[in-house]
Amino acid sequence: MARLRSAAPRGLACIFTIAGVLHFVRPSFFDTLMPRLLPGRLRRPLVYGSGVAELACAYGLIRKTRWASAASTAVLLAVWPANLQMALDSGSGRNAEGMDSPFVAWGRMPMQLPMLWAARQAAPGRRPTAPGR
Repeated sequence: MARLRSAAPRGLACIFTIAGVLHFVRPSFFDTLMPRLLPGRLRRPLVYGSGVAELACAYGLIRKTRWASAASTAVLLAVWPANLQMALDSGSGRNAEGMDSPFVAWGRMPMQLPMLWAARQAAPGRRPTAPGR
């Protein structure tokens, strides 16, 4: 378990890096995920902003900075409404490509929990427990 706790922040950093880059390479993919409560003029800037935030968190997690755990948790909670919007819209044709599948869209929702756990493992002073504990 200690090895998993140690590796979890690096795994989350990889996810954040891929997602962050995709926010700039394919922003239109993320536009449709934005909750419809947000005005249209805010959606693209928020897509780019969340991409920057994910890349910053990836950097912080890799460098083991003191702020990385809290920032990563905040980013994950901030993007949760977009994941919920994607799940609610699944099967409607509104989501891009394979993400319109209800199985895929709703399957992403519980993945937030291990990602939040991984962010917590990067918290300052967090030490992996010894084997057998």
